[in-house]
Amino acid sequence: MKDTIEIGRLLRASVTEFVVGCQVSQIDTPALGTLVQAELDMHHRVYGLIYDIHIDDDGLIRQLVTAGSLDENIIADNRLNRNIPLEISVLCVGHRYNDQISHLLPPRPPLSLDVISLCDDQELRQFTRSGQFGYFRHILRRADLPTEEILAAHLN
Repeated sequence: MKDTIEIGRLLRASVTEFVVGCQVSQIDTPALGTLVQAELDMHHRVYGLIYDIHIDDDGLIRQLVTAGSLDENIIADNRLNRNIPLEISVLCVGHRYNDQISHLLPPRPPLSLDVISLCDDQELRQFTRSGQFGYFRHILRRADLPTEEILAAHLN
């Protein structure tokens, strides 16, 4: 991958979806509907669309939200220095083998701690131009997702 913007590292995966972890300070980089990629090896790359972004809580956060007014330094410390990751859920929508893009599911999922990065404009154009939007079926078959919002954000 050439000059790509890394958004995080893989936490868990299957051939249909994967979850990426990154620091909360990186929250402005990924967005709902964004096309991302993970390199499987020199010849394979997996593509996915971000369908959910969330932050889990912990015991300290639960205590802080009930503490009343909070000092801005405590909030900044929590957002910049804590190890609670921002979790990004990604729906697999295709893969690339050498220079051939397919809107089929990948042959295998990415591995733990693999780098996940945003697709640049050129990669996005290449992906969407191949297969006559065949990747839409991966989104539309998931009744448990906000499919209209994901597609609208992706096409925007």
